[in-house]
Amino acid sequence: MTTDFQLTFDCGDPAALSAFWAEVLGYRLQDPPTGFDSWEAALDAFGVPPERRNDASAVIDPEERRPRLFFQRVPEGKTAKNRVHLDVRAAPGLSGDDRMRALEAEADRLVGLGATRGERHDPAPPLGEGHIVMRDPEGNEFCLD
Repeated sequence: MTTDFQLTFDCGDPAALSAFWAEVLGYRLQDPPTGFDSWEAALDAFGVPPERRNDASAVIDPEERRPRLFFQRVPEGKTAKNRVHLDVRAAPGLSGDDRMRALEAEADRLVGLGATRGERHDPAPPLGEGHIVMRDPEGNEFCLD
């Protein structure tokens, strides 16, 4: 038996952070509930006041193979290093200089979307193929791997 799961991010701006991660991963915003043309129409029908309309957001893999990402607003900001993080596989099948060039190109693209670049770890054979530590717009660490 398989068990489905989603990844949940505590954050300050669910709409902005979900838009960032949708771009990073090629995901899309989850559709509104059946019977509604838009999230705005659904939230109106549910009686959600305007100040609560950015309390949550979700993005999904268009092919429905990868986990759903859920973003929920919390009052406190990030205070410490993540204990769990995403590894974004930006250079599958590449090694050495080719791998690091691909990771650098993806790092540049993500900085343009609002990410912050962290440390670069060059290849260290036999086990370390190299990666770049990044931070999303709210400071959550992730790796380009």
